[in-house]
Amino acid sequence: MYDALMRHVLRHVPSEPAHRMGFGVVRTLGTAPVVGERVAERFAPSDPVLRTRVLGLEFAGPLGLAAGFDKDAEGVLALGRLGFGAVEIGTVTGRAQPGNPRPRLFRLVDDAALVNRMGFNNSGAGTVGPRLAALRARSGPGMPVLGVNIGKSKAVPAEEAASDYRASAAALGAYADYVVVNVSSPNTPGLRDLQQVDVLEPLLVAVREELDRVSRDRRVPLLVKITVDLAPEDLDAVADLARRMRLDGVVATNTTVSRDGLRTAPDVVTATGAGGLSGRPLTERARAVVRQLRTRLDDDQVVVSVGGIADAEEAYRRIRSGAALVQAYTGFVYGGLLWPSRVHRELAALLHADGFSCVDDAVGADL
Repeated sequence: MYDALMRHVLRHVPSEPAHRMGFGVVRTLGTAPVVGERVAERFAPSDPVLRTRVLGLEFAGPLGLAAGFDKDAEGVLALGRLGFGAVEIGTVTGRAQPGNPRPRLFRLVDDAALVNRMGFNNSGAGTVGPRLAALRARSGPGMPVLGVNIGKSKAVPAEEAASDYRASAAALGAYADYVVVNVSSPNTPGLRDLQQVDVLEPLLVAVREELDRVSRDRRVPLLVKITVDLAPEDLDAVADLARRMRLDGVVATNTTVSRDGLRTAPDVVTATGAGGLSGRPLTERARAVVRQLRTRLDDDQVVVSVGGIADAEEAYRRIRSGAALVQAYTGFVYGGLLWPSRVHRELAALLHADGFSCVDDAVGADL
């Protein structure tokens, strides 16, 4: 249904309304009584070779949905039943905010890419927290690992960023399987400046302290999400900080502000305006970031690779390059309803063909 909707209707609708319509279909199919469970039986990853244990968590498959698709945790179970091993909700901010003016989401079809300047539109941690609590009370087939991505509220000045992130961690951390601190979106003024290690460290310390306070019965893994636009020396600096602080891992990467090498006509690209570019144009650079991080981080620190993953072959390349988990957003938008299940199925075939018994054995096999 979603695939036919995309081909015949959604591609002719502006991107953000199309997203809302498509997400409505996903939620309906995935959560309807009986139907939802049958969807999970058919599409959720089930091949044992796909099972992945990282961050102290069990993933039915390594492919997760990146933050940005389900900002307010409205479709986590439905998305898991469609085949994602993890769903990272958010980005959630301490304060509710409407985001940037519309239009703010655009397709570059010739590049299988998106440009967004959403601006962290979300309902705020105070609203999302109870929703996550209710989700945690549910059980059933297809429930994915739950990641929570938190960012800075636009109205909060940079010098108060640590307190703002701490507030989000306090409201959401108890319900998260893992938490990601997002300091890499290009659509919140000044946010990327928080990637400077002297600014980033106290922020991460504040979040770690709050997660330990609200989840005393378990340790919630903490990761940081960085941009693909970091210079190599700055990437090394973030990796060194992650080692020094004993972060659980790095999510790499967020969108790019670059428009180099696009197939889309320049006038069309210009018309989209500012924002972060995602999709196929990020593929090679995102893969290179994985390799650099893997050589810099400790063996027990996880790299989650996102950016330009459109098929099982690229997901497998990321794993062989050193990513323990992979995520996608734009690939799902263009691939349709069956895409996560198909990627997991084809990834399992690649793992079997190369003689691996599980994803863990394949991580970094090319290094």
